Amino acid sequence: MYLEKNLVKLYAKYFDINYQFDDKKYKQFDKNTLCPNVIQNIQNNFKDFGWYHSILNMEEIFKEAEIGTGDAIDDLSDIIYDLLEIKWRYYNNSENDASYFFKFQFEFHTQQHLIDLLNYLKNKNNSL
Repeated sequence: MYLEKNLVKLYAKYFDINYQFDDKKYKQFDKNTLCPNVIQNIQNNFKDFGWYHSILNMEEIFKEAEIGTGDAIDDLSDIIYDLLEIKWRYYNNSENDASYFFKFQFEFHTQQHLIDLLNYLKNKNNSL
């Protein structure tokens, strides 16, 4: 429940982010060097996380459902990597760069992982 609650809080933050775009050339984040143990930590702390199915074309109700496969460990690790990069950009580049990256990355990457993970947790909790 704690994880779900914080994922929802993170989702809500997306609507409050404001930034002023600038075209400065900032340093780049290297997730492999700066946070190498994320996946291992997730595997150690969420031993029951695993694979799941999802419908890829759920908005097309008159077509046959296209089934995809997801991974809760991958979802959570991608969310964590994105948040670590936001934090890194805040302390190494600028608050504005971190805010811009949060807004952009959330819309095109983090949001889907967050929704998929929340859906996985909801379905997993209902099957217990």
